[in-house]
Amino acid sequence: MLYQLSIQTSTREQVIDITDQVVELIPDEFSGVVVVYTPHTTCSITINEGYDPDVARDLLKYLSKLVPQSGDFKHLEWNSDAHIKSSLLGVSQTIIVQNWKLLLGRWQRIFFVEFDWPRTRQVFVKFIED
Repeated sequence: MLYQLSIQTSTREQVIDITDQVVELIPDEFSGVVVVYTPHTTCSITINEGYDPDVARDLLKYLSKLVPQSGDFKHLEWNSDAHIKSSLLGVSQTIIVQNWKLLLGRWQRIFFVEFDWPRTRQVFVKFIED
C-alpha cells in the first residue's frame, strides 16, 4: 500500500512532525514495516525526540554551523548547504509496525526536515506487510 502526503513548509529551514499523519495511514490489523521517503534532494526524513521542541531547534542550529549556507560552493543555485544537510540526515526511514502501532521509542517522532525555502513537498509512505 502506497500513500502520498503533501507537506507545506513555511521557512527556509523547518522541522515538521509527521508522525500522526503516518499513524493515520496504518491499515487495520497491519504488521510489517513502513518506509517513509521524500523524493527531494534538499530535505530529509529523520526520527528524533519529539517531546522537547528545543531538540529540533538544536538540530537545525548545529547543522547550520556544520554546513553554513554561505560556504565556498560551486553549485550555482545557492542551496548547496541544503543538499549536504539532506545527505547527512537521509531521505527515508523504515519503521517496524506491530499490531497497528509504530514501534518508536517513548519520545521518538518522525520528522520531515526542510532545508531549502518554503514550498510544497511530497512524502511517500509505503507499508510492506509481514
